[in-house]
Amino acid sequence: MPEADAPPAGRLGASARVARALVLAAVFTCAACGLVYELALVALGSYLVGDSVTQASIVLSVMVFAMGVGSLLAKPLRRHAAAAFALVEGALALVGGLSVLALYAAFSWLDLYVPALVAVAFAVGALIGAEIPLLMTLLQKIRKQDAGSAVADLFAADYVGALVGGLAFPFVLLPTFGHIKGALLVGVVNAVAGVAVVLWLFRRQLGHVARVALGLGMVAVLAVLGTTYALADRIEVTARQALFQDPIVLARDTPYQEIVITEKVTLAGSTDLRLYLNGDLQFSSADEYRYHESLVHPLMSGPHGNVLILGGGDGLALREVLRYPDVRSATLIELDPEMLRLARTYQPLVSLNHRSFEDPRATAVRADAFTWLRGQSRRFDAVIVDMPDPDDVPTAKLYSVEFYGLVKRILAPGGRMVVQSGSPYFAPKSFYSIEKSIGAAGLTTTPYHVDVPSFGDWGFVLAAPAAKPPALALPPDAPPLRFLDASVLQAASVFPKDRRSRDVQVNTLVHPRLVQYEGEEWKDS
Repeated sequence: MPEADAPPAGRLGASARVARALVLAAVFTCAACGLVYELALVALGSYLVGDSVTQASIVLSVMVFAMGVGSLLAKPLRRHAAAAFALVEGALALVGGLSVLALYAAFSWLDLYVPALVAVAFAVGALIGAEIPLLMTLLQKIRKQDAGSAVADLFAADYVGALVGGLAFPFVLLPTFGHIKGALLVGVVNAVAGVAVVLWLFRRQLGHVARVALGLGMVAVLAVLGTTYALADRIEVTARQALFQDPIVLARDTPYQEIVITEKVTLAGSTDLRLYLNGDLQFSSADEYRYHESLVHPLMSGPHGNVLILGGGDGLALREVLRYPDVRSATLIELDPEMLRLARTYQPLVSLNHRSFEDPRATAVRADAFTWLRGQSRRFDAVIVDMPDPDDVPTAKLYSVEFYGLVKRILAPGGRMVVQSGSPYFAPKSFYSIEKSIGAAGLTTTPYHVDVPSFGDWGFVLAAPAAKPPALALPPDAPPLRFLDASVLQAASVFPKDRRSRDVQVNTLVHPRLVQYEGEEWKDS
């Protein structure tokens, strides 16, 4: 009978029904917090290191293993389940809340990111694993029920909480608070949900010393998290600056990437503005004209009435395209709306791109390029693919055979495509895998490379759905250029022995081999 199984009167801070609901609510909240910690570690690794698959594999495998260890370690603690649960939640709030900041510091100052990631993932996983046995014991203390029913109730609350946490991280926490502050806020929620419930609901089962100790412990945890939250911006700025040689003048964390702009005055008195996405240099204002002239103008020797730019959200490739008066339309596809906003409103960048987005011929579309191409029936005369280097699976998708097949489908008769393809010197396997993937999509290719001082030797692939490789030339009506001319283009098509074609495989959606090539080659460079 339920009455016989209930705890003695006065031992709980509420009726058995209310107490049970509160414990299940704590399960729900703690599960949400736990999944946020997990996702935060995966996302941070993807931002800092790239290769999101590897980062997710490390975090998930270590955490799941640690959860098993934590469950075993919690077995002897069940005799004092209430106090043990409060201690576990306080520790989890502290470790999980500070995890992102600690890892960012390890990456910035110690260059020990992977060992630190494994240690943090193990600690968080072990504490999460200890929750379930202790919560099960607390539920049974409130009201005895068969094990199957108790497990069903507990896991139902746990899984629903995980759903809420999983959705809250990308749609609320990350865009609103960012990585560091988001984790700290979740730590506060974790501490309150875990420790406060125990102190109120099971306070009469705890001794006076235990209640005082747990209360002071929760206050200390909240004080640490609160103080860190107040200092988070300054700590983040200092840690981020340690990663860059030049002073940071702008930094944005978006749901898609970390955007950083640095600026310095050179010895010659000019300003060098640099854009970084997830730590990778995208351009230096000192020599970006070399890159963008080489990317755009050989393509423009073919038909170019309607131009499509995939990527290039900074507007610099668009600037070069719009120098041709016979361009009727230029459509730019960019995933990150913050990048587009900066290109339109951040004055140093606006000056560099010559207000290209204000040209009436220009149209910017916020979309994933792959998805956008799949839904397109419009044809384009010239397509520029100006994407970040494919060092993770989501970006490698934009260098796949399937992606180039979609581009081929929307090329008008006589149309051509150019792809920024990385360095044939530092990453030759990646470069030639990109060229081979373009060829596998049914296009003939003409690879070429130029020297961009801030990048080194940098390569491109010009392609067309024609029997012969497209000719590498400048259009007769090309505007005045600072770097590119006929002699430079002639040299650009010649590859020395140590930069010639490699025996590599194509990059596809199912086999994103570029991620492996990029990881191997840039690690060794």
